[in-house]
Amino acid sequence: MTVPEKSEPAAGQDPAGQNPARKVPAGQVPVDQPAAPQPTVADLAEGYAAKAGLHRSSNGNIDVLKSAGGIQGIAESILPGLVFLVTFTITRELPLALILSLAAAGTFTVVRLVQRKPLTQALAGIVGVGISAWLANSTGKAEDFYVPGFFTNAAYIVAMVISIAVRWPFAGLIFGFIRNEGLDWRKDPARVKAYQIGTWVIIAVLALRLLVQVPLYFMGEQGFAALATTRLLMGAPLYILGIWIAWLLTKPAPAAKTV
Repeated sequence: MTVPEKSEPAAGQDPAGQNPARKVPAGQVPVDQPAAPQPTVADLAEGYAAKAGLHRSSNGNIDVLKSAGGIQGIAESILPGLVFLVTFTITRELPLALILSLAAAGTFTVVRLVQRKPLTQALAGIVGVGISAWLANSTGKAEDFYVPGFFTNAAYIVAMVISIAVRWPFAGLIFGFIRNEGLDWRKDPARVKAYQIGTWVIIAVLALRLLVQVPLYFMGEQGFAALATTRLLMGAPLYILGIWIAWLLTKPAPAAKTV
């Protein structure tokens, strides 16, 4: 009696006759699983426009109030500074004013948690207030509460000037997608120029803050009340005005009617 020879397993099969998935060496991408495409400049710009918090109203225009965070967002940006100003002006107790200002910022974070709203704006606010409070407490000078804001404004100015120089103006990146232009506006020199002008308007708002507030800061305690007041007035209200003017100045010309 002859014993049948054992057949060799077919290529790709295990000894049991099964055909398991082909193993892929570590560090290699399977042929049937293409690598995820890298984000384009358009994708990055669109994502930035969304993160900038700008919103479009039902009629296609920018919703300035909503873009500023609505009533709650404006309150989040104003109230901590207002609490700090009122408390320090009345009591002249810097630690108390700093604690109450931090408490006001923290309250908004809790409110957003309860409302299940995004925490980005509230967390950014409490971090900003925390840094300002730490600096003022370290130096013992109430006016130092506003120093971090000077550097933030200066950084935005530099970034926006660079965006104009490289022909990627900031206003175009945030307004272009609201207007459904995408990045097509970059193909039209007139649109690029319009968005450069719009960006200069936003830069002017930031520069105006520094021109008014920095001299008040160097006046020391004598200029504290004026510095704190102008900081409130030139915050969200001036931002809303600047964004609206930039929006109007960058409005596309109406398309010519064909006969």
